[in-house]
Amino acid sequence: MNALVKPEDLGESAGRPALVRVTDAHVVHKARSGGVFTRDRVYALTGADLTLAAGETVGVVGESGCGKSTLAKVLVGVERPTSGTVAFRGQDLWEMSPGERRAAIGGSTGMIFQDPSTALNRRLTVRQILRDPLDVHGRNSRPRREERVRELMALVGLPTALTDALPGQLSGGQRQRVAIARALALDPDLVVADEPTSALDVSVRAQILNLLLDLRERLGLALVFVSHDIQTVRRMSDRVITMYLGRIVEVAPAARVTDHSRHPYTRALFSATPGLLHPIDPIPLVGPVPSATRPPSGCPFRTRCWKADQLCADKMPDFSAASTPGHRFRCHHPVDEDESTRDLARQSHPRES
Repeated sequence: MNALVKPEDLGESAGRPALVRVTDAHVVHKARSGGVFTRDRVYALTGADLTLAAGETVGVVGESGCGKSTLAKVLVGVERPTSGTVAFRGQDLWEMSPGERRAAIGGSTGMIFQDPSTALNRRLTVRQILRDPLDVHGRNSRPRREERVRELMALVGLPTALTDALPGQLSGGQRQRVAIARALALDPDLVVADEPTSALDVSVRAQILNLLLDLRERLGLALVFVSHDIQTVRRMSDRVITMYLGRIVEVAPAARVTDHSRHPYTRALFSATPGLLHPIDPIPLVGPVPSATRPPSGCPFRTRCWKADQLCADKMPDFSAASTPGHRFRCHHPVDEDESTRDLARQSHPRES
């Protein structure tokens, strides 16, 4: 880890203990390419360092294929990193026995997936879906498990009349509420929501987001919110992580990420989805999008960055600390903290100024 990065920059703030700590995590997949005997390496996650504190909400943003979902799976022990460590409450997950890991992670974390239509077993009733985690982990007596099912349904705003309904008989919003209730069944300390509203109608998204915000406050959850909807991530989070081509390139307090982020990519992302009340000029990204199988040398964003030079091609920048505590970024030529997005849009297209 770079010497410039302090523990508080990674998430341990205000005396809150670390719940999950990821250190120098790499995930590399092997994928078939053109030849029968040829395999490419897909660099899904590269050198990820992240500490999540108890009760904290961290948003993760970036384009499709940037490693958001891979990071989420690493955090909850679904995917083992090729190298690096993942510690849950100070214990290395992958040094535990399978039984210990299942008890530590399965009983203390929950995950909400993108599409509730595929995440829920269509042959099971709502009652069976919500009771399943309790049965698997042997929580409480059978009567108490039935009572817990009713509690979970009330918690997410589902009427008891739907207890014996199948997922196919529910609306998209109701199915996602069932998925959220299932994630909360074992009273987890951490919930990872991976694109939890992208498969829902626009009219339902706000309801689900408000429900997650309410549950976070009421239950004191640590929440990792993964989404391509960066304005929603900013609203939901304490901190926002920007990822590009498998790397974490910036971590910033949510209140400062829109107008004071330092990485050019973060500024471009947020300029692409302006609010209706505060229209801004989008920063266009031109140039080739690099491949995860053959990432460019140096900074991976340099092929699309208007600030890139030979230094960016020669060396991956280390993390630097911004003036605000908890704000760090990886860029040789960072955006000035108070530089307006309008000025950046002009810089990226100088001939149109």
